[in-house]
Amino acid sequence: MTTTLDRRRAIAFLVAAATVLAAVRPATAKEALKPSDGAKRAHIWKDAIAAFEKQDAESPAEPGMVLFVGSSSVRLWDLPKWFPDLPVLNRGFGGSTIIDAVHFVDTLVLKHQPAVIVLYSGDNDLAGGLSAEQVHRDFQEFVKVVRKELPETPIVYMCVKACTARWKNAEEIKKANGLIAAQCAKDDSLTYVDVWDAMLDADGQPRPDLLRDDGLHMVDAGYQIWVDQLRPVLDKLLKSQRQLQAVGEEQ
Repeated sequence: MTTTLDRRRAIAFLVAAATVLAAVRPATAKEALKPSDGAKRAHIWKDAIAAFEKQDAESPAEPGMVLFVGSSSVRLWDLPKWFPDLPVLNRGFGGSTIIDAVHFVDTLVLKHQPAVIVLYSGDNDLAGGLSAEQVHRDFQEFVKVVRKELPETPIVYMCVKACTARWKNAEEIKKANGLIAAQCAKDDSLTYVDVWDAMLDADGQPRPDLLRDDGLHMVDAGYQIWVDQLRPVLDKLLKSQRQLQAVGEEQ
């Protein structure tokens, strides 16, 4: 026989359960990260973007180049030296993050109609306090905005490198790299280039001989490792594109 006390206890239980569910649902919704806001940092890059626009006006790039975009490791990369037989375009700007490339994607990437996009970024993002998950989310946003205009263009992501200056962030870097690598593995139009292990010594520490005195930027030995890992990827992608182009012309 159900008593008044039993009914009251049942009602109290249902009310408590509903309260818990109501509290959980908003928290679950918040787990879906939004991309960072590039507009907040846009003023920082006014001069760098203006310089790119001036270059474009004076000497427009031909469509079909291999376009490199990202932070100072790209800006300092002497691309004609390392890729003398490839049409390359450097759109690296020091201190930038992935979301900065997203914000200026029209100027940096889309207008040039590249054959392949090589992105190195995420390093400054993590050093600035972003989580691995947020860096991955911002990478997803980069892919999204590029795909709107260039749905077939391959995107190559150079993983965040190992360096002494930011070794304290090593675990978060590896986590971000892993998240982006997993995404690339599921998408044939994305390629992940792993340079992490190649930049470590036998003890699993960053190799100082690959870095400048600041422990962050690379000397030629570091770039040699990058080229060794990247060049076969570029050759494969460009060969595939030439084959597709030839088929299209025959039709």
